[in-house]
Amino acid sequence: MVQIKPFKVEEWMDKFETTPGVVNVAETCPSMTCLEGERLSAEDVIITQGAIGANFLTLYTLLGPGDHVVCVYPTYQQLYDVPRSLGADVSLWKLRTEDGFVPDVEEMEILIKENTKAHLGERAPIPTNTLHSIAKVAQVRGIILFSDEVYRLFSTAELRGSAMCRHRQRHLGYKRTVVTGFMSKGFALAGIRVGWVATKDKTILLDIASARDYNTISVSQVDDQIASYALSPAVQEPLVARNMALARTNAKLLKHFVDDHDSICSWVEPKAGTTAFIQFKSNGEPVNDVDFCMDLLEKTKVFFCPGSHCFGDDQDFAGYVRVGYVCQTQVLETGLKKLEGYIQSFLS
Repeated sequence: MVQIKPFKVEEWMDKFETTPGVVNVAETCPSMTCLEGERLSAEDVIITQGAIGANFLTLYTLLGPGDHVVCVYPTYQQLYDVPRSLGADVSLWKLRTEDGFVPDVEEMEILIKENTKAHLGERAPIPTNTLHSIAKVAQVRGIILFSDEVYRLFSTAELRGSAMCRHRQRHLGYKRTVVTGFMSKGFALAGIRVGWVATKDKTILLDIASARDYNTISVSQVDDQIASYALSPAVQEPLVARNMALARTNAKLLKHFVDDHDSICSWVEPKAGTTAFIQFKSNGEPVNDVDFCMDLLEKTKVFFCPGSHCFGDDQDFAGYVRVGYVCQTQVLETGLKKLEGYIQSFLS
């Protein structure tokens, strides 16, 4: 854990200016998160510059040499390489295709050590019952449960067209839960760069707030006003509903494509989020996903992220690519047609 002195001038200004976040968003975004079965207040939230800023600030504040963390893998590289850069020991909790990329809680328990400080992961892909099991283990062992929740609005129920559930996090019953969020994904407002850290643990929150004085101070007032408007009751529901409908429509199109080309590509059909992890094969063997992505981009202008390079440390997930599919439906349809032509010419 970083040892950092209070930033005197920023603390002084915080007392007399509206800088601890930007107050409007801090008052509005707690409605997106619920910990311990209760709504959060503005005092439980710290506003940041996007989720990447929220994640970095939290990890920078809480972890350091001598600490150990367990991190779900594959995931956003920031969640395991920032702790490593801070001197923490990281154990990767590897998810398997044959398990549908659902984590095995017993494996998590095996990875926990005496100096384990935190469990790190993303919320959306993890089933609720598994998440509760993780929380119970964390509580017994006294470790921090950290959850990047940028994809949380894209739940299984919503992607499959069920009635919309409440957008806030489900009751975990554990005070030392820390979550981060962002105005991207479910709100489709990544450009305004407004995110947040939320927790009911006042000690953790104060430590993060102190570190925040050194790298953020405040977010753009313009961004704050846009985010506050988007999170207002009159706007939030229709905005999210529009994005959920787009995700459902596009998910069906992508599934149809994969099913029609099952000799070339395979996947674990995503149950949440806005991306898919698809493996492509040629002559029965995984393609070189880096070469595949570069050649596909050059020949068709269709852009994917190579799985082994971006998520597997150039060792795991051979042949996999990450496909972002919640764009305008016409864009996805055009991209899939170009991809189909490439497959017929070069992989069949």
